[in-house]
Amino acid sequence: MKAFVFPGQGAQFVGMGKDLYEASPVAKEMFEKANEILGFRITDLMFNGTDEDLRQTKVTQPAIFLHSVILAKTLGAEFAPDMVAGHSLGEFSALVAAEALSFEDGLRLVYKRALAMQQACEMEPSTMAAVLALPDEKVEEICASITDEVVVPANYNCPGQIVISGSIEGIEKACDLLLTAGAKRALKLSVGGAFHSPLMEPAKAELEKAINETTFAKPICPVYQNVSTIAETEPETIKKNLIAQLTAPVKWTQSVEHMIADGATEFVELGPGNVLQGLIKKINRQVVTSGRQLLTVE
Repeated sequence: MKAFVFPGQGAQFVGMGKDLYEASPVAKEMFEKANEILGFRITDLMFNGTDEDLRQTKVTQPAIFLHSVILAKTLGAEFAPDMVAGHSLGEFSALVAAEALSFEDGLRLVYKRALAMQQACEMEPSTMAAVLALPDEKVEEICASITDEVVVPANYNCPGQIVISGSIEGIEKACDLLLTAGAKRALKLSVGGAFHSPLMEPAKAELEKAINETTFAKPICPVYQNVSTIAETEPETIKKNLIAQLTAPVKWTQSVEHMIADGATEFVELGPGNVLQGLIKKINRQVVTSGRQLLTVE
C-alpha cells in the first residue's frame, strides 16, 4: 500500500515551485489563484525571494502548502493514495490532497493559521529545541518536572529525536537537564516561537472559529492525523483533531507506525525537501521511501 506524506515548516527553499509553475498550465493557474486569494504575489517570494522572506511564518506556511498541494493535484493518476499524512502544517496539505478540503478553503485556513501563530509568537517570547538520543519517556519526565515555566514535548519525529517547545527560560532549563540526563544534543532551534505548546492557545481560538466555519468532506482515503495518530475519515473528527493540533504535540513516529501496521509499504513525500523520508527510514528501515518536488522524477 502506498502512503503520500506532506512536509511542514522548515522544508522551504528559494525557488520552490518555480519549475512546477513553468511546466504545468494547471499548476500556473493554481499558483495565480493563490496570489489572488492571499492578496499578494507569494509566487514572487517563493521563486525569487530571499531566505529571510521565506522564513516569515506568514510566508513559509502557505508557500509549503502550495508547493505540496499543487504538486499532488498535477500528478493526475499517479496520485493514488491508500492513505495520507502530513507533519504539522503538512496535515492541511494532506487534507486538501485527499479532497477533505477544497484548495481555496485549505489555503485560507493555512494563511489564517500562519498569521495567528505569528501573532501568538509576538505576544510572548518563546522557542523550541531539538533533543537527540534520549528515550521519549525521559524527555517527558524532565519537561513535566519544570513547573515554573512552560515546556512540553512538541514533535515526536522519530525514535531518539524529539523537539520540545516552551518559554525561553523553560527551554534553557530543560536543555541543561536533558544534557545532564545523557542527551547527545539539546539544541535551541531558530524558530519564531513555541509551536505545538500551550503558548499557542491565542492562535488556537482564532483558528477554531475559522475551521468550524469551513466545510469539510469525507476524504478519498484515510488521513492519519498528528493528534490521534490513527486513520481518520469522519469530517467532524478531522476538524476536532485539526483544532487540537495547534497546542498538542505532533506524534509523527506513532502516526507512521500506525500507517505501517495498517499496510503501508511505500511512502512518497510530496513538496519541498526530504526531511520526512529521513524520519520514516529511522522509524522503519524496511519501508520504501521516495520524494517528488517536480512533475517529472529528478
